[in-house]
Amino acid sequence: MVAVLAFSGIVVSLMQTLVIPIIPHLPEYLNAPASDTAWAVTATLLAAAVAVPTMGRLGDMFGKRRLLLISMALLVTGSVVGALSSSVIPLVAGRILQGLAAGVIPLGISVMRDVLPPKKLAGAVAMMSASLGVGGALGLPIAALIAEYADWHVLFWASAVLGALAAVLVVVLVPESAVRTGGTFDFGGAISLSAALIALLLAISKGGDWGWTSTLTLSLFGAAILIFGFWAWWELRTPKPLVDLRVSIRRQVLFTNLASIVFGFAMFAASMVFPQVVQLPEITGYGLGGSMLTAGLVMAPSGIIMMLISPLSSRITNSHGPKVTLMLGAIVVAIGYGIGIFAMHSIWELIVIAVIIGAGTGMAYGAMPALIMGAVPPSETGAANSFNTLMRSLGTSFASAIAGVVIAQMTMSVGGATLPSENAFRVVMALAAGSAVIALVLAGFLPRFNGSNSRKEIGSQHTDTSPTTSKESVPTH
Repeated sequence: MVAVLAFSGIVVSLMQTLVIPIIPHLPEYLNAPASDTAWAVTATLLAAAVAVPTMGRLGDMFGKRRLLLISMALLVTGSVVGALSSSVIPLVAGRILQGLAAGVIPLGISVMRDVLPPKKLAGAVAMMSASLGVGGALGLPIAALIAEYADWHVLFWASAVLGALAAVLVVVLVPESAVRTGGTFDFGGAISLSAALIALLLAISKGGDWGWTSTLTLSLFGAAILIFGFWAWWELRTPKPLVDLRVSIRRQVLFTNLASIVFGFAMFAASMVFPQVVQLPEITGYGLGGSMLTAGLVMAPSGIIMMLISPLSSRITNSHGPKVTLMLGAIVVAIGYGIGIFAMHSIWELIVIAVIIGAGTGMAYGAMPALIMGAVPPSETGAANSFNTLMRSLGTSFASAIAGVVIAQMTMSVGGATLPSENAFRVVMALAAGSAVIALVLAGFLPRFNGSNSRKEIGSQHTDTSPTTSKESVPTH
């Protein structure tokens, strides 16, 4: 079961990197301007932001396995639509459907909590969390290889086949959880949170093109603030909220989510730096003149190490608690980026740095769901894990925007072309190292680990599979 859920997570995360190798060629393929084809990426980001918290709550209400299958069906449908597209609108529609499948990883983690024995939970959660990085890291070279030697539509057909395979495996091997939460779905909370996230992420992702001080960008930021305020007010007065903010402000949940945002920034920075350094021409003095495939192969080891580090992460979590695992992960990531500030001059150096960062990220990403699940009742696991995943996604969005600004501002002229300077990438690496340090500090505010009490609480939560409500008692930490 764990392998099937991890495979499903890898398939969904592969989808996120699917179009990266063909982005420069999409205007030619679709006979459309680059400003339009860029929506193939932006639309997926927005759809994922809307889907993750919504699918989490629906999973708590109607069954996590059922929502997993619905998510995989959306992925397969979107992939087929993309495979059959020859213009911008159907491709963007397909990418939206693919983005709606982004809730698979938090849903899978929630299934594990409900059906696995406590002793196996930490390792399973660490592996499932690692699937996000594995799919992203392996997706880039695989997609680049397919794009180089086959028609670009094959990327989407491959995604459809993998999604269908994952869905069949889930049907055959993954049991449904008996844990349910009662009540009705919070449509007001879902709509207002979705609107706020769309406004915020549109401003972040398009601010560089529209201008950070343009009326449209500033209006979107302002709208996001106002709508988030309304959403918080609504959630606090709703009996069955989409996100229980009273639970979210508890110390363990709050600081885990804050650490997730800055850690999401730290994780994604490498994806902004390494591919560009590999592909920039050698005449820049620091570029390595490689291909997109080479850039993908440089990133691939980080995804593999994230999966391999899972057993170590789970052992540390079981013996010392997820707080220690998160703090160690932050330290390792900070060390990796610290080395990267001064060592980006060869392929092997980049691979070593990527492996170090991947190891730290794998440890931290395995610890975050464990911290969340240790502080919320079983009936809210799906919503709480999904909200944590959303926090990480916001961190990666901030990383993309901030790194984009730095790289655009710190440039050099080479043969009449304007290219990023080496110092631009060093600044991004330094910011990522600083983010990891901030995550370390935030993790320091988490409650201490009490091994015997934690095991007792997890065991009691696991055996309680009766329908529950949000008023159910929560373990104290």
